[in-house]
Amino acid sequence: MAADRKGPGLVVEGILRALRLMAMVAWVGGLMFFAFVVAPVAFHRLPSTHEAGLVVGGTLSVLHWIGLIGGVLFYIATGALWLRAEVMARASFAIEMALTGIMLALTAYSQFRILPAMERDRTAAGGVIETADAESPARMDFERLHKYSERLEGLVLLCGIGVVLVLARESQWPGTGKIREI
Repeated sequence: MAADRKGPGLVVEGILRALRLMAMVAWVGGLMFFAFVVAPVAFHRLPSTHEAGLVVGGTLSVLHWIGLIGGVLFYIATGALWLRAEVMARASFAIEMALTGIMLALTAYSQFRILPAMERDRTAAGGVIETADAESPARMDFERLHKYSERLEGLVLLCGIGVVLVLARESQWPGTGKIREI
């Protein structure tokens, strides 16, 4: 029984579980705060779309770094738990790792490919995208990338919610989340 176990293994397990929870909550919570608070408030309260875009773009870049660092920590901690887990628990850990891997890949793609391309388009459009001609190649590409970015962020959030749901389930199912003694 887990309640009967004592020693460094149980302490390490507790630290790994806390680290995983903090990392995923920070990432998913940040995504939700960004999507439902930061972006809408910026675009409705700031004097121009350009200023709102600068705030939202800068915030998204910081959020991506929170996600990338937190995601790597989550992945490593989950992998360590998976190595010591009973067979029943490994399925949950594998699902969490797969979803987190998707989140990491999409976030890295957005951070290192999409955001820089949008910035190049903004610069090519004269610095303020909304003043560029609607038929300008830079503006059209910026709008295309913006829609793509929104969809990727939505998918990252959906995967993150999936991870949180599996995390919540770990302690409720018999045999799931139990760590075997080594």
